[in-house]
Amino acid sequence: MSHASECLEKIAAQRAQWGDKLLILGHHYQDASVVACCDAVGDSLELSRIAAASNADRIIFCGVRFMAETAEILCYDGAEGRQRRRSVWQPAPNAGCPMADMATGEGLEAAWQTLQKALPEDVLTPVVYVNSNAEVKAVCGKHGGAACTSGNGHHVVKHFLALGHRILFAPDQHLCTNIMRELGYPPEAVALWHRDIPGGGLSEEQIRSARLIAWDGCCPIHASYTTSDVTIARKAHPGAELLIHPEAPSAVASLADKTGSTKGIIEAIHRAEPGSSFIVGTEDHLVERLKQLPGKEIHALRPILCEDMGLTTPEQILHVLETWDEACRVRVPEELIPDARACVERMLAL
Repeated sequence: MSHASECLEKIAAQRAQWGDKLLILGHHYQDASVVACCDAVGDSLELSRIAAASNADRIIFCGVRFMAETAEILCYDGAEGRQRRRSVWQPAPNAGCPMADMATGEGLEAAWQTLQKALPEDVLTPVVYVNSNAEVKAVCGKHGGAACTSGNGHHVVKHFLALGHRILFAPDQHLCTNIMRELGYPPEAVALWHRDIPGGGLSEEQIRSARLIAWDGCCPIHASYTTSDVTIARKAHPGAELLIHPEAPSAVASLADKTGSTKGIIEAIHRAEPGSSFIVGTEDHLVERLKQLPGKEIHALRPILCEDMGLTTPEQILHVLETWDEACRVRVPEELIPDARACVERMLAL
């Protein structure tokens, strides 16, 4: 028996012992060997909802840090959401997210205060991508803001703009730029907040003329796509429908036939007629699994891999199951939970 097979058998044996008191979740970008160990696979928010609704005592989250934190936040309830209902564990505790790391709670708070002073007569509402850490979500929640996903970002942003609010959006500049473009706003409606420059590098005139102020973070993986990638892929696969994740730069995303979240891309391909052909611009672990769908022709826009997503292995899952190593336990500081939870729940309520 190979080492890999032996590892999977041991994981299966441990799961059998725990029964429904254990839940193993995996993000779409996980390797196939990890996906094979999971009870459910989905995007970060979908998995956090599954975690919150589960009766399991222990949840193993195969993904990156902000995802496990979001699950931990939603696994609290009681008065002001301060009672922990279950524990969340991350097999690769060093698996982070470069984009999430580009925004801090302290930095977002300082930006909000600066912008509020420049816009004293306006309602300024923070909106944070779920790809953000718990401190950032807590600041957003404290100031009446909401989280969003790549799938519902249009709805959340449109909701606050319709109320006449100005928006401070963090941390992904490309997602919010694509949202605003698709909602019909001109480029000048978005001002870019430079996190390392005092005052964000913006004049008061630039702030007042913008409807949305975008934090200057990005996903280094999706942001690496170029218009040349699109030209090359379309030439190689004429007639194929181009689907691109909205974390790609606007110049690239605007060339797509459709932009969509991981879930949106998957659903579009599943709904398509047999024989349909697609070029897909997102993380390659997912693209490779989509290629296995019968009757569909799938091509990568250009193969891209998230190194952090690749840090989780079946061996690490087994390590958690056998030891419940406290180094793998996800613990969001309790003082952050009420505001961070409010941030996520406002999104779910919209």
